[in-house]
Amino acid sequence: MDKSTKFFGIDISKNTFDVMDSSGNYSKFDNNTKGFVQFLKLLDPASHCVMEATGYYHYQLAYFLVDNSILVSVENPLSIKRFIQMKLSRIKTDKSDAKMICWYAQEQPLKAWVGYSKNQMESLQLIRLLDTYTKQSTALQNKVQAEQTLGNPSKVVVSSLKRSLKNNLKEANLVEQKLLELVKIDYQEVLTKLESIPGIGRKTAMMLVVLTDGFNRFESSSQLCSFCGLTPVIRQSGSSVKGRVRISKIGNSKLRNLLFMCSFTACKCNPGCAAIYNRITQKGKSKKLALIAVCNKLLRQSFAIAKSGVEFNKEYKSAMPKFI
Repeated sequence: MDKSTKFFGIDISKNTFDVMDSSGNYSKFDNNTKGFVQFLKLLDPASHCVMEATGYYHYQLAYFLVDNSILVSVENPLSIKRFIQMKLSRIKTDKSDAKMICWYAQEQPLKAWVGYSKNQMESLQLIRLLDTYTKQSTALQNKVQAEQTLGNPSKVVVSSLKRSLKNNLKEANLVEQKLLELVKIDYQEVLTKLESIPGIGRKTAMMLVVLTDGFNRFESSSQLCSFCGLTPVIRQSGSSVKGRVRISKIGNSKLRNLLFMCSFTACKCNPGCAAIYNRITQKGKSKKLALIAVCNKLLRQSFAIAKSGVEFNKEYKSAMPKFI
């Protein structure tokens, strides 16, 4: 750590953000352009701003600072929470949180935050909108089925629900088409190669490409599995505590759910996935555990293909051991 660096811990909310620097100076600003400009006056090229990933609230400030050549780190809220607990802090205010984030910045290794491009930002927004339409479609389908189970369902109600469902599916298709166009601009080659993996469909391939920035945000397949929340969590202590091994689920739930659906097809038509599935089930383990292992295999194959630039083949493991 460069001793000349001055850290700024930032606790950001919807309307305001609190700042504490490494000298103990405290400030509070509005979470808008005017507040950003006022905050920028406190900074210089040796400044390093650190904040939590708080939904959408941190994005505008982070992009503003990066555009003005200020080093920014956006940290996992869970990491900072654990750090605060370790310090036995009993005070919970915006000011104290900014102070602890600044303290965290001075003691923990940090990575520079890299923002998304315009196309990537729009793609992420489209993915969130597509997820909303998917949930709405499921709710409408369930409502139609529920109404039709009645002895004498209202034709007006059923017709209205079906029109809403049809319109919802139409909008979802338009959003998915626009998402595909954006993905092809930057990642046409990667997308095509991912779709060559048996079990990986177009929707999952697009999600993988967008959420990983074409796999550029990860250095290993293990990091990618952690991002999806598919890494095992072992709970053992002494001779008395021997908890069941479960996946962490600390990751992107949308991508994890898509991969789980892909695993049903992959364990039948993807040789590597089928081998893992059969090996685990033959040992008497649950099918769900085997399917989770298949999800991990799909991720590792995807990472290897994206990094190597070759399409899927049956001998992929022996051909590319350093990626698998």
